[in-house]
Amino acid sequence: MSDRISTKVMYLNPLGTAEYDKVFADMVREHKLPDTEVHITSLRSAEGAFKHIEYRSYEAMVTAGIILATRAAQKEGFDALAIGCFYDTALEDAREISGEMIVTAPCVAALEIATSLANRFGIIVGRRKWVNQMNATVHDNGQGKNLTGFYHVGLGVTEFQQDHARSNDLLCEAGRRAVEEDYAEALILGCTLEIGFFRQMSRQLGVPVIDPSIAAFKRAEYGAILKRQCGWVPSRVWSCEAPPEEEIAQLGVFDDAGIFGNRLIVSPD
Repeated sequence: MSDRISTKVMYLNPLGTAEYDKVFADMVREHKLPDTEVHITSLRSAEGAFKHIEYRSYEAMVTAGIILATRAAQKEGFDALAIGCFYDTALEDAREISGEMIVTAPCVAALEIATSLANRFGIIVGRRKWVNQMNATVHDNGQGKNLTGFYHVGLGVTEFQQDHARSNDLLCEAGRRAVEEDYAEALILGCTLEIGFFRQMSRQLGVPVIDPSIAAFKRAEYGAILKRQCGWVPSRVWSCEAPPEEEIAQLGVFDDAGIFGNRLIVSPD
């Protein structure tokens, strides 16, 4: 193990179940830098044992847990946190309470990466239901003009896992439409299927394919490195102003170290 100070990153699975934690841990082991320590966490089941948050009502139910988890991570001294949902659930809310910790999420991170690789990109999603909310996120981040479109495959989050071969075929077909018919130069997957599939898909379609969980994690790790090396910490003035600590203490609802139901730690090499 290196004698250098490790960068600490948390990858938060914003569900009240640990079902996907190992998938994210395997992703981190493959892609993290040697000196990075990563904690993969999920919320306790009391926050709602959701297996997905495809619906806005589900998102609303887990938002408080995300805020509490962000606050807990900040107090534990993490450099950065990634919220593991392509809706970028509670991203701006979490940033407000995060202190000097970097906070990012899959959609905004994938957009940054896609637009550094190509001029035009398409986003492949599971269900048509997702498009309205994700489209708003793309436009809020100023990338609407670069979007060729959303390409849905008719699968919900849990359905992706039922038959990987069929899911892979549907994703590739949607990607083919985006590239050949709408001239997308890069693709973003709106839901992670299996770690590593993006490489196969990229080879098949001839354009970069961005896995959102990898994008969120690597953007968090990169932000943490920039913070340590360059002193670039999040702004806490004007629209980024955080609640006063004395008011937080008076309210007594923001600090809950027991918010995590599960935690897997990937140590520095």
